[in-house]
Amino acid sequence: MKLKQKLAIGYIRLKFRLFTIISKRMAAEKAFELFCTPFMQTESKTPAIFGQAESLQFELNGLKVNGFRWNFGQPHTILILHGFGSSAHKFHAYIAPLMAKGYQVIAFDAPAHGSSEGVTINAVQYSEMIEKVVQLYGPIKGYLAHSFAGIALSLAIEKTMHNLDTHIVLIAPATETATAVDAAFTMLNIQNTAVRREFDNIIFEKSGHPTEWFSIKRAMRQISASVLWIHDENDDITPLADALQVKEEHFPNIRFIITKGLGHKKIYRDTTVKKEIIDFL
Repeated sequence: MKLKQKLAIGYIRLKFRLFTIISKRMAAEKAFELFCTPFMQTESKTPAIFGQAESLQFELNGLKVNGFRWNFGQPHTILILHGFGSSAHKFHAYIAPLMAKGYQVIAFDAPAHGSSEGVTINAVQYSEMIEKVVQLYGPIKGYLAHSFAGIALSLAIEKTMHNLDTHIVLIAPATETATAVDAAFTMLNIQNTAVRREFDNIIFEKSGHPTEWFSIKRAMRQISASVLWIHDENDDITPLADALQVKEEHFPNIRFIITKGLGHKKIYRDTTVKKEIIDFL
């Protein structure tokens, strides 16, 4: 971790200690806001293939959501969904191979990401975006989702018409929201159980569901699509342990590939992984 990052985390931890002293609810509200705020990576220059894309745009909850489409008019569509703090540009290497297979390809920057409007996002809002994309540009034949997009997609697919011919690729998905919250509280060094209770209360108040409900393992009981799940042993963002709990359920529609040494981000850039995904889709 760079010195600048350490200093920033130290400052944030100090603020949360003060918030906790003032009000447990205030500390939880600030933690939730931070939990939902993506810190965007510095973008390199736009990949050339995005110069060939048709621009798409729609409005969701008062925000403009921007996207891209290639190979318009083809009978089957693949939707690419990026992770937290990422953008559609990060998955440029998948577009040409999918086009070569005769697919129409679409990708959107989620709210608060890339070229789309917004400051914060949560799994419900991302899932609403996916539902809107399906409504406007569907039907969708296949989905490719990385990290945070995995939980959002599972929530959306639960409510979307699909069957075994629908193909879903989950790359290092955020499997259990409770695990992600635990990690955030550890990073912020928030050890006060009352703050965590208030945090969980905020999730329930906003969604009508407890934190544990936001779970791919739970959602998979309602999903009949064919799923390819790729996860790395050394993932320090979305732990393999959560994925293995899903694997132990022996869902007949899920095939798992466990890699080693690729972590959370190199995994979708790996040549072997990319071939597995393209072949599956």
